[in-house]
Amino acid sequence: TDDLGQLLHRHFHEADVLVMAAAVSDFRPSVSVEQLGRKIRRTDAGLTLDLERTPDLLAACAERRRPGQFLVGFALDEQGDLDASARDKLVGKGLDLLVANPLETMEATTIRATVYEPAQEGARVAASTPGPVSKAEFAVWLMDLIEERATRGHDAERSASNP
Repeated sequence: TDDLGQLLHRHFHEADVLVMAAAVSDFRPSVSVEQLGRKIRRTDAGLTLDLERTPDLLAACAERRRPGQFLVGFALDEQGDLDASARDKLVGKGLDLLVANPLETMEATTIRATVYEPAQEGARVAASTPGPVSKAEFAVWLMDLIEERATRGHDAERSASNP
């Protein structure tokens, strides 16, 4: 997470579009072996790890985006929680698009996804795959959608600055 955060900090300003498919990790051990100063040895007592949240890299990029940058995130969740989770992430992080797909797609060869975009009432469905599609087909479908939406946003921004 730290390595990717440093790369994003250095290079994000150069990007017109950022697609973050998943968090590197949501949590990490709160103490590293280097901080302990010693190896943790195996014992019969077991071991309990304290975890801390990792930084939300996509939200950090959204906070420092420049005009014209287009941000896309993903929400992976249980089917019953997916719609609410996707809407919350889209609005909460200030994204342009959010791809929601159910947890079952992790190991599957196909995907059924719904894409959300900002709306006056918070978020609305922008598009859905036409049923389960292969992940390769999904990638092409999603890139076409991102290109169309990012170009539309860029054209609207240019029109607003050049009346």
